[in-house]
Amino acid sequence: MVRVKFGKGKQREFIDEILVNSGSPSLKELINRGINVSHSSLKNYHSERRLMTEELFDLLCKFSDLNKNKFSVEKVSNYWGQIKGGKAFRKKFK
Repeated sequence: MVRVKFGKGKQREFIDEILVNSGSPSLKELINRGINVSHSSLKNYHSERRLMTEELFDLLCKFSDLNKNKFSVEKVSNYWGQIKGGKAFRKKFK
């Protein structure tokens, strides 16, 4: 599985733009309109605590008629956070 990494603050802007273009007043409304993601996951994506999957990124772009090429994203491995944490841990104890 591949995840997409936005620049700082850009993932939140992306989700806000999805809400505006789809006419959804809230994250919960996206779920009511057929986006099959839990509310807590959407909140984590919006607050940039987690990186979203490429599948969800594509689905949200299609759902709100946005061109996904408009957004500058980096594709990273699903294990990106674990790798980053492991390197930080090893560096701490060298």
